[in-house]
Amino acid sequence: MIKNLQDTVTLHNGVKMPGFGLGVFKVEEGQELVAAVKAAIRHGYRSIDTAAVYQNEAGVGTAIREALEESLVKREELFVTSKLWNADQGYDSALAAFEASMDKLGLEYLDLYLIHWPVKGKYKESWRALETLYREGRVKAIGVSNFQIHHLQDVMEGAEIKPMVNQVEFHPRLTQKELLQFCREQGIQLEAWSPLMQGELLNDPVLQEIGAKYGKTVAQVILRWDLQHGVITIPKSTKEARIIENASIYDFSLSEEDMNRIDALNENRRVGPDPDNFNF
Repeated sequence: MIKNLQDTVTLHNGVKMPGFGLGVFKVEEGQELVAAVKAAIRHGYRSIDTAAVYQNEAGVGTAIREALEESLVKREELFVTSKLWNADQGYDSALAAFEASMDKLGLEYLDLYLIHWPVKGKYKESWRALETLYREGRVKAIGVSNFQIHHLQDVMEGAEIKPMVNQVEFHPRLTQKELLQFCREQGIQLEAWSPLMQGELLNDPVLQEIGAKYGKTVAQVILRWDLQHGVITIPKSTKEARIIENASIYDFSLSEEDMNRIDALNENRRVGPDPDNFNF
């Protein structure tokens, strides 16, 4: 079990990935982004998750560079993730997109590179490109995002390297039990995006009641629930106080009964697109 903010999960290739990180979805380029990433690093976060389509890789790179210059952290202590966008899928275009991301980030290597969505007819070629980047040492780990069980099976059928991570929408209204079980059996680490359901869950009475019992916020309860399920989580925030608060989840444990009560909130309800039916 993850005991603190720097604790890691070992991926199936031996790479250690922090169990908790900062997401920067919908955070625009600029000083707010740079300040948020640096605040997270200063308060002990070691994992930063961005993507080409977020259009903020340059800002993330600036924040990392400043953090290194100010000796807040060493590069090898950080775990930086980016993702291949749908329009760039395919073998050659994926390799070119990776180079573009690296130029923006200003990094020598990436810790994790993910295929953002399972674009039909293209994601297997994209996976071949990620395998190339992995073998060349440009990326420490490779994985996918928003892949259902059948997508994973399809990729693994022709793959030389099994995905190390699958980042998906995961929260108490979408518990993804079968997918979580499948990934566990395959040694693929599940990672949650939108763990707080974009704020929709913060007024849920069951979660509020559980929070009151432990003296914790609803957000802290949900993030703790992620960790106790063995799921890596990357809540987004730009506010320093919230960044600190989100990570203050290592001083309590949810009982089995409360874990089950939270599991029972599942409605198989998404706030994001359906991985089997998207058109972008």
